[in-house]
Amino acid sequence: MIKVPAGAKADSPCSRAVGPEAICVLGDFNLETGEIPGPRVSDVSVSGFKIVGLRDKDALGIDVLGARNASVVGNRVIGMLGVNIGVVGSVNTTGAKNHLIGSTSPETDNDGIVVEGSSRTTVVKNVVRSYPEGQNAIEAIESHDTTIAGNDLVGNGGVGVLVIDSPATKILSNEMRRSGIVGTIVVGQKSANLKVVGNNISGGPWGMYVGDTKRGSIAGNTINDNCAGMFFEAFPSQPVGDFEVKANTVEDNTRSCRGAQFDRKFSGIGIALLGASGMEVTANHLSGNVPSGPTAVSGGVVVSTDPFFGETIKPTNNSVIGNHFGRNKPDIFWDESGSGNRFVGNLCNSSVPSRLCN
Repeated sequence: MIKVPAGAKADSPCSRAVGPEAICVLGDFNLETGEIPGPRVSDVSVSGFKIVGLRDKDALGIDVLGARNASVVGNRVIGMLGVNIGVVGSVNTTGAKNHLIGSTSPETDNDGIVVEGSSRTTVVKNVVRSYPEGQNAIEAIESHDTTIAGNDLVGNGGVGVLVIDSPATKILSNEMRRSGIVGTIVVGQKSANLKVVGNNISGGPWGMYVGDTKRGSIAGNTINDNCAGMFFEAFPSQPVGDFEVKANTVEDNTRSCRGAQFDRKFSGIGIALLGASGMEVTANHLSGNVPSGPTAVSGGVVVSTDPFFGETIKPTNNSVIGNHFGRNKPDIFWDESGSGNRFVGNLCNSSVPSRLCN
C-alpha cells in the first residue's frame, strides 16, 4: 500500500513538473512541451498497489508518460483529489481490473482514468465509482484507437465516458448508471469512425450525446430511464451526421431535466436528430419515451431543427427505417424542416405529422 505520510514532500521529475504522484512511469517525455524526443520506456507493469491519502488536487495516483507496452492492472486508488490513472503520450498501454473510488471532498478535481495523446490504449474491466459532481469516470482526449470495454461506471457525478477529438474509439459493453451529466459524450471533428456497441446506459440526464462529429456506428445498446436517450445536436460550425444507429433498445426515458441545471428543459426523448444529416436510424426498439416535465420536444425519434437553442440548421437526408415503436409521445416527431428525410417501414401508432406511420 502507498500512503502519504504526514509532512512528506514529493521530489521526482514527475512531481516537480506535474504535482504529487504515487507512481510515475516516465519515458523520454518532455514534461513542459509534451513532446517525446527519444525512446519510450517499454514493458513496465504496475499491479497490486493500493493508493490512498493523496489529498492534493493536482496529484496523480498512477501516471504513465511516454511508455510503450505498459500495463496497469489490479490496483486500488481511493479518495484522491486528482486524477487516479493517467496515460499520456504512450503506445499500447493496458489499464485493466483496477478499482477506483472517488473523493467526496469539495476540493476534488479527480477524474478516474484519463488517456491523452496516446494510441492503442485498452481500458478494460475497471470499476470506477462515486466520483463527485462534474468529474468523469473515463476520458479519451486526442488519442487514437482507444478501446474502452467491460467497465463498471456507476454513480459518477460527471460523464461515464468522455471522448474528445479521438478517432477510432471503441466503447464496448460497459455498464454506465446514474451519471450526473451524460453516460457517453463524443465531441470533436477528429472523433470519427466511432463504435459504441453493447453498452447499458441508464439513470442520467442524457444517455448519449454526440456533437461536432461525423461517421460511426452505435449498435446494440440499451439506453433507458434518462431524460433523453440519444442526442445528436448540430450547430453552425459543428456538423453532426453519418452515423448508423441500429438495433438499440431505447425505452422509458421519462425523467425530467430542468433548465437551471442543464441550460434547457427536456424530457421524454428517445433519439433526437437536431440538425443532423445523413443518419441511418434502423431496426431500433423505442418504447415508453414520454415526458414527465416541461420539454420543447419529445418522442421516440425526433427529427428537427434545434428547439432548445433556436438554431436553424435543418436536418437533411436522414433515414428512419424499420424501427419498432410503442407508447411514445409521439412515436415519431418531425418538424417538416429540411430535405431528403425518409420515414419508411416503421411499426408505429402516432406521429407528427400524422402521415409518418402510414
